[in-house]
Amino acid sequence: MLKRYGIIGIALIVLVEINFFLKIEPFASWYFPIVWFSYILVIDALVYQIRKRSLLSNKPLGLAGLFILSAFFWYIFEFLNLSIQNWSYIGTQGVTNAKTIYKFLSFSTILPALFETTELIRSVRLFDKIKLKKKFNVTKTLIYSIILTGIACFFLPLIIPDFAFPLIWLSFFLILDPINFLNKQPSILGHLKNKKLSVPLSLLLAGITLGFLWEFWNYWAVPKWIYNIPLVGFFKIFEMPVLGYLGYFPFSFELYSMYWFVKGLFAPVEKLLI
Repeated sequence: MLKRYGIIGIALIVLVEINFFLKIEPFASWYFPIVWFSYILVIDALVYQIRKRSLLSNKPLGLAGLFILSAFFWYIFEFLNLSIQNWSYIGTQGVTNAKTIYKFLSFSTILPALFETTELIRSVRLFDKIKLKKKFNVTKTLIYSIILTGIACFFLPLIIPDFAFPLIWLSFFLILDPINFLNKQPSILGHLKNKKLSVPLSLLLAGITLGFLWEFWNYWAVPKWIYNIPLVGFFKIFEMPVLGYLGYFPFSFELYSMYWFVKGLFAPVEKLLI
């Protein structure tokens, strides 16, 4: 049977869905942290059901760290958005007095949701048998070229945001993933070198799955985000233009790379503590 916290998570998601129509406050204004904390509970319970271990059950402190890092990571993107102006928030009057707490709680769910969803996909072994047939050769030239491309992807949206704004969703991945590879931290380059595609493909599927859910749950919400996408802002699915969904693929890699880069910074400290 599903763990109790998973059942609670399902019940809360159902109540949030109902409240999209009833608009009962303060729950309507605080839907985002409620629904995403609930989602994380449900997915973690499903992972435990399959593997008999999960982040919440076996590594609660590690999961707590993901929440903190997640908020920190998304504040970086919020800062960059001051320049590219691709999204903004409306209907936040109901959380005005506690906006800082609301933002932190909302932003804190992004990384745990990605890692939990990725764990669920890996638990069902969807991509375990898919491997590269040929060895992926990672050279120093390739590594430095990727890093330089990532640096360009970071600065171009700040210089010409109307044309280069999508590059934000590649920049940190291209800069940090090669560094993670060099520091022997988990990386997409490392997975490709080992000819293993389970993690990269699971991340991509998790990214687009979460992208759909983020936009689906956002559409009927009271406090919500809207987009201002130059050139390609046509044919919206919920609030997001259809081409915007492509950004959720590299975004999953970006969060993965950012996480392992930060974890790598503390690896020497962890070794000393051990």
